Amino acid sequence: MSNTPPQKSWSWRSQAFRGLVYQVLAVVLITLCVGYLAHNTQTNMRERGIQSGFDFLNSAAGFDIGESLFAFDSGENYWHAYLIGFTNTLRVAITGLILTTLLGTLIGVGRFSRNALVRGLCVCYVELFRNIPVLLQLLMWYLMFTEVLPDSANPLVLGPLYLSKGGLNFPIPVWATGQYFAAIGMGLALVVAFVYRRWAIRSFERTGVPRSLFWVPVGIVIGFGVLGWLMGGAPSEFNMPMQGEFAIENGGALTPEFLSVLLGLTIYTAAFVAEVVRGGIQSVALGQTEAAAALGLSRGQTMRLVTLPQALRVIIPPVTNQYLNLTKNSSLAVAIGYPDVVSIANTAINQTGRAVECIAIIMVVYLSTSLITSMLMNWYNTRSAIKER
Repeated sequence: MSNTPPQKSWSWRSQAFRGLVYQVLAVVLITLCVGYLAHNTQTNMRERGIQSGFDFLNSAAGFDIGESLFAFDSGENYWHAYLIGFTNTLRVAITGLILTTLLGTLIGVGRFSRNALVRGLCVCYVELFRNIPVLLQLLMWYLMFTEVLPDSANPLVLGPLYLSKGGLNFPIPVWATGQYFAAIGMGLALVVAFVYRRWAIRSFERTGVPRSLFWVPVGIVIGFGVLGWLMGGAPSEFNMPMQGEFAIENGGALTPEFLSVLLGLTIYTAAFVAEVVRGGIQSVALGQTEAAAALGLSRGQTMRLVTLPQALRVIIPPVTNQYLNLTKNSSLAVAIGYPDVVSIANTAINQTGRAVECIAIIMVVYLSTSLITSMLMNWYNTRSAIKER
């Protein structure tokens, strides 16, 4: 009997051949539609005397940016201004994702607390913040910072912190050799902590003896950081904020716009993440909890070592959607004057008239960040999936 594989048929009766033809026709049709729209747009813009192209990115921006992680001068190019806006967007998005994950997980787990007050507060949090539009929440926080808080001449003093209409001012270390060594030590500690967690999980699966998966890694990171700081001479000088004549001077500062966007997006999205976590935990069979109790595990150990690892396969896909929503909702920061990439693009449109190009840049920014987030979460989802025998 011959083991020769069947030859491909190029007949219309072949389902594979028909599928190939349909795919080619679909690609050709989409290409023609996109080409027609691009040609029609260029023709209409040319007839109306509207300039097009991305050459304006090399021109001087001619405006200042009120908040940026890097120095920016009005004489610099538009592409540099877009880069500043992009970093401001990432600054809100990345910080918001971390805080949303922590807060949403705590609220979701709190829904299963034996304390009725804790459960009630978690339910009230979810029902309150997820049912108020995110734009209204951003405006609410912005009004609170700019109207309710005292001005910079009479700020709220919370230890070394100053809170006022000008934002939050806090001490920052004066960087020296010790801080650099501490950063290097903490970077190495992350690798060590990762290796330890993998060993602890495998040891638990093999012996059934639980080991700390949180406090020991945290101790490793802190210990390596302190060791690097000591090796670098243990510098302890801080740049402390102080009350100036008109404003708070020195130290680090977070503007009201940044705080409003961060708090609004974090609190709003965490309400949805909490419900996702609650649903994931409820999807785990009750027998798993009973088996963990029979082994002598506490409620905290059961949640950390048994329930949450199994719930991740249900939690990760919808949480990915919430991460994407938070990143895209950061574009609403333009409503309160935070200089993100959308705000920079609006200013560029008003000055250059290149609306199509500026909007295209915004689309590319959010498309690329969303695709990268999806890729990372899909990788984590694959890694966290329960391995079938």
